[in-house]
Amino acid sequence: MIETTTSPTVPAPRTSPEDRPRRRPALSPSRAGDFKQCPLLYRFRAVDRLPERRSPAQLRGIVVHAVLERLFGLDPPLRRPARAHALLAEVVAELDGDDRALLGDPAAAAALVDAYFAMEDPRRLRPEACEVYLETELASGVGLRGYVDRLDVSPEGDVRIVDYKTGAAPREVFEARALFQLKFYALVLLRARGVLPRQLRLMYLADGQSLTHAPTVPELERFERTVVALWAAILRAAPTGDFRPNPGRACSWCSHQAVCPAFGGTPPDYPGWPGESRDVRPDETVETAPP
Repeated sequence: MIETTTSPTVPAPRTSPEDRPRRRPALSPSRAGDFKQCPLLYRFRAVDRLPERRSPAQLRGIVVHAVLERLFGLDPPLRRPARAHALLAEVVAELDGDDRALLGDPAAAAALVDAYFAMEDPRRLRPEACEVYLETELASGVGLRGYVDRLDVSPEGDVRIVDYKTGAAPREVFEARALFQLKFYALVLLRARGVLPRQLRLMYLADGQSLTHAPTVPELERFERTVVALWAAILRAAPTGDFRPNPGRACSWCSHQAVCPAFGGTPPDYPGWPGESRDVRPDETVETAPP
C-alpha cells in the first residue's frame, strides 16, 4: 500500500493519517533501529511513547525536509534556489515561538537547502511522490510501514528511493547501518508491488555526499529474514515488558536517562503490549525526519 501525504502547514513530526483503520503493531525502520540500538529505547518510544526533547539539529532536519517537500509540489520550472529560500521563510514563519527559538538563525538550514541544489537540479526530476507512506505485511505476518522522502520512477519504469539526511555522510564502516532504512523500504516495495528498486540513494546535505546502492532480490530476501528475526525478538519481550537497556555512546543524547536503569532511574510501569482493541500502535506513532 502506498499513500502520499499533503504538505504540512507546519513542519511537525510525521504521523499516520487519523482516519487510517487501527491495526496491530508493526515495524518501521526507525523503531527497528531503536530496538537494535537499545531495546529499552524501543519500549520508551513505541510502547510508552514518552515525550522527548527535540534538538536544534532535529528541528533543522524537519524544516529542511518540509522545504524540499514543498519544492517538489511546485511545477518543475519553479524549483529554483530563490523559490526554495522563500519556502524556507514560510516554514520558519509557521513554527511556534518555542521552535523558532530552538532553531535560532535559519542560516544553517538555508545552507543545507543550497547544498541540495548543488547535488541535483530538481527541475529535471519528476518524482512519483514525496513523503510517501508505505506499508505491507510479509508472508510471515510481520507488518512493515514507514515514510519515504521521495520515490522516483523513470520513463522506463525504474524505481529509485531517495532519502535526505541533513548530517554528513557516514564513514565506510557505518554505510551498511545507514542503508538499513532504505533496504527496509525496498523490501516493502518488493513485497507490496513486486518491484525491485533499481537504486537506493541517501543524500547527505551537510557535506554534499551521496551514498547509493543497487539492491538485489537475494539481498532483500536475506534482509527480510533479519527483519522477521528482529520482530520475533520484540515479541518475546512484549508480554512482560522485558526490554533491557543497552548502554553505549548514543546514551549521551538520549532523552530518557532519568527513567533508565543504566543511569539509576526507574522506568514507568509497563502499560502492556498494545493489542488491536487498544488505541496505541507501536511504529505508527511519531516518525521524525532524522538529521
